This record gives sequence, C-alpha cells and structure tokens, in this order.
Amino acid sequence: MSTRLIYVMDPMCSWCWGFAPVVQALIEQAQARGVGAELIVGGLRRERTAMDQPARERTASYWHAVHEASGQPFNFEAGLPDGLVYDTEPACRALVAARGFEANADWNLAGLIQRAFYVEGRNVTLPPELVELAEAAGISRSEFADRFDSQAVRDATAADFDWARNLGIAGFPTLLAEHDGQLALLTNGYQPLAALSPLLNRWLEHNVGA
Repeated sequence: MSTRLIYVMDPMCSWCWGFAPVVQALIEQAQARGVGAELIVGGLRRERTAMDQPARERTASYWHAVHEASGQPFNFEAGLPDGLVYDTEPACRALVAARGFEANADWNLAGLIQRAFYVEGRNVTLPPELVELAEAAGISRSEFADRFDSQAVRDATAADFDWARNLGIAGFPTLLAEHDGQLALLTNGYQPLAALSPLLNRWLEHNVGA
C-alpha cells in the first residue's frame, strides 16, 4: 500500500497561494523520508458571469488577509483583470493535463499559474494563457493543448472534484497523509510551517520510522 501526502488545492484559491511555500517545505520534509506527494484539484468556483465591483472588493479583502498571514506577494493594483469570470475549472484542468507529462509537471505548472494570477495580473481562466504557462513549465504547447481540450482530461478533472467532495473537503488548502489506505488530516486551511512541520514529523515517525 502507498504512503504519500495528498495536497488538495485550487490554483485560483488565494489561501493556496499563501500556503505554497509551506506545502513545498512539507513535501521536502516528507521526501527526505522517502514519502512522495500527489496533487489533487478541488474546483473552488464555477462562476459564469464577469466579476462586478462588490465581488472584486470582497476578493481583494481575501487577498489582503492572505498577504498579512503568509507574506506572499499580490499585485493589488493589476490583479483581477477586467472581464474575469472566476471559473477555476480551466486552471484546475490545466494541472490535470500536465500530469501526462514529466514528473512534477503539474506541481511546476501550479506555481506558474498562481504567480501569473496573483502577481502578474494575468487571466488564467483563458486557454491561451494556460498553454503559454504550460510551455514555460517545459511542456510541449501542441501536446498540452490537445490534452487540455480532451474529454479524458475533462473527465479526470471532474473525478478530482468528486473525490474531494466525497471526502467532505469543502475548503482549500487541504493536506492529507495516507498510509496503507488510511487518511490522516494534516490541515484544512492555511497554517504556518511552524505548526505543521512537527505534526508531519510525528506522522512520519509513526508510519515510516526514524
């Protein structure tokens, strides 16, 4: 049976952006004990209309809270580009599409999408933007575009959403640890590394050994 970390996130979830350095450090901590990590996309929002001003102000307040808690950078002036329809499915689907390429391609692309959205003010709901970011992650543009548009990847993305929903995961980031089919919750929501590193270490000692 597998022993692994499972990170359930959405690249357009601001708290996941805040958590990015923390989860990276935790993954490195687990990898030092021979434990890998898998990324599952959660599907945060499926809006169908462009954001209005109250929605922008509400979202900006979340961004400020994440910045204050985590120190992660945000482009408050150029963020939330005009015409943004806050549908996170395309960005999530891009990460699922990236799984079919080299190891860690989905993780690398996740970081690029987050930085593009929160720091560079790019509209990462648009397929051309996602194709460009995939190329920056070292993935073939044409192969990625084909996979991104495929029904198989659309279905796999929906399967990730269903998996998270069936576990009762409604908030992100969520970090789970699995050993022999048993899941342990390390966190549901942002927590600093100082709080989570000892928790993960105890779990590793119990399930992997010193």
